[in-house]
Formats: sequence, structure tokens, C-alpha cells
Amino acid sequence: MDLLQGMFARRWLTNNGPLVRQFEERVAAYLGVRHCIAMCNGTIALEIAIRAVGMSGEVIVPSYTFVATAHSLYWQGLTPVFADIDPLTHNLDPDAVRRMITPKTSGIIGVHLWGRAAPVAALESIAADYGLALLFDAAHAFGCSHEGRMIGGFGRAEVLSFHATKFFNTFEGGAIVTDDDQVAETARLMRNFGFRDFDDVIHPGTNGKMVEVCAAMGLANLDAIDDIVDSNRANYFKYKKVVGDIPGISLLDFNENQRNNYQYVVLEVDSKFPVSRDEIVKVLHAENILARKYFWPGCHKMKPYRDLFPHAELVLPFTRMVADRVIVLPSGTALPDDAIEVIGSLLRVLSQGNA
Repeated sequence: MDLLQGMFARRWLTNNGPLVRQFEERVAAYLGVRHCIAMCNGTIALEIAIRAVGMSGEVIVPSYTFVATAHSLYWQGLTPVFADIDPLTHNLDPDAVRRMITPKTSGIIGVHLWGRAAPVAALESIAADYGLALLFDAAHAFGCSHEGRMIGGFGRAEVLSFHATKFFNTFEGGAIVTDDDQVAETARLMRNFGFRDFDDVIHPGTNGKMVEVCAAMGLANLDAIDDIVDSNRANYFKYKKVVGDIPGISLLDFNENQRNNYQYVVLEVDSKFPVSRDEIVKVLHAENILARKYFWPGCHKMKPYRDLFPHAELVLPFTRMVADRVIVLPSGTALPDDAIEVIGSLLRVLSQGNA
């Protein structure tokens, strides 16, 4: 409330206000990076990052991701080229990335899916070998680490989402985080129409600014972030306890040697389970349990990409396999106390072939 009262007293609601600047400083310090450029949402942040690093032509991305990763390229006249994933990690397979490189390829966008790091070193090596720009979509990975280093400083830049569905949110928002001074300077210009000063436009740009009220929400949530992660972690291990021994289903693991936000509780259903993934989701929805098929059936099967790349599935066998197996179970601080036990009981009944 103090943050909001100060905002109204100053009558400074947007245009790089003091709360936005304070939020940027705290996020940059939390992640150990030089620059955080706050944005109105993660999609605009990704579009600006793509332009700031000079991507053009074709850019390699996973198909197994939220469609905004592909749309942020297509919307700007670039071609997303879909590479397959590792079925164990659900992240980009570096060998698949190499197979999709053409003379038109200008960059790679890796996704830290479920908050678990993409194969950073392998992708950095590929980018160096071919002279490609490398970005990371870190929408799932705020507060997570890779090899002891916070996600946020890999590649030329990383992009965060602070949408209301994320465990850490600013109502709506996003950011570009980077150690690259040039990328940061260009992104700051681009988020405010290219203005350097009041009447001095020196770069093409758009309106990507975060407003003060969203920064206030972010500052408040930063103060509570450890408690939120602790709650997510407790939910995750409770799920492990109640479903861990059910044949034919498994929970995706997190590396306890790294920092994780535990936002996504990812269940995989294999052929040993007597009920299909879709039937499980149907049963859970009937009980008002909002489980989700995530990223199904893959970006390559969505408009406009299914028309542009009608044969993409020939090079994406693991993408479709994973998309057909995954359920994301509800979690978060608002989850009722007995919800996980109820979900576990339903899955145990379904494991007996009773749908």
C-alpha cells in the first residue's frame, strides 16, 4: 500500500517512473546481471530482444513451447524453424538444432522449460561455431539457476515473463535481462519509441514500457519470493509422495543441487497406464481440478505454422510424443490443503482402469 500511495502522491504512473527503476535494479541484483529492462509483457520483451540482437531470416526454436515464442518471430517477418527436443528434459536437443541450420539461419532461441535450464553450453557452442545470435526464453525460469549461476545472464540476453499466471508476477509484465551493454541500450530505446530525450528519436521503437503499478506489485512480490518458492516446493514433494509409486505415470524431477521455483508440477503418462492422458484430464476437469495439457499439440501444429510447415512432424518425433504425454497439475499458494491428496486418490483409482 505504501508503494501505491507514493505513486499516487507523485502522480507518476508510467514513462520510466521511480518504481520501475527500483524494480529493475532489484531484479538485476537478484539475478546477478548488469541490466534489467522492464517491459509491459514478456512477448513484447521477446520481440524487442529479437530486434536488439539483430536476428533476421530464420531462427531456430523448439516447437514444444508457448506459441508466443514462435509468434514473436513471425509477427516481425522472421521464420521460426522448429527443432526437436530431448524427450527426457523437454528442452531443445542440440543435435536437432544443428540439423536445422541453413544459410538463412541468424539465431537460436532456447527455452528453459518448466524452469529447468536448456542445454546452455551446447547451444552457446553451436552459436559460436555458426556465428548465430543466441537468446533464451526464460519465462518459466525466474529464480532458477544453472550450474550455480542464476538464469538470466546466458546468451546475448534472456527474456522473463511476469504474467499473472507466473509464480512471480507483476500483474502483467516482462523484462529483458542481459550483461550485454549494447543490447541493453538498444532495448531501452526500443521500448519507448526510440526516444533518447524529449524530442530526440534515434531508433525505431514501440511502446513496451512497464507501468508503475505493475512495478509496485513486482517489488511487493520480490519481498515474498522465498515464501512462495517454499510453498511451491512443499506442493511438489507432496505430489511426489502421493503419485510417485503409481505405475505408468511419473513426475518430472528437479535438480536439488540447483535453485528451482517449482512452479510446474509436470506429470507424464506412458503406455503402461490403463487410461489415456486425455481421459485423465477429462476426469480431473469433471472434479473441478484444472489440470492442463501443456503446449499441445506443439507450435508446428498451430496456425499459421501447420500450413507453412505441413511436414514438420517428420523432424519432430519427440515433440509430439512429449506433447501427447504431459499433464501439468495445479499448484501454487492458493491450492486447498487437501487438493493434492484428492488428485493422488483419483489417479490411483484411474490406475486400476476405472475412467
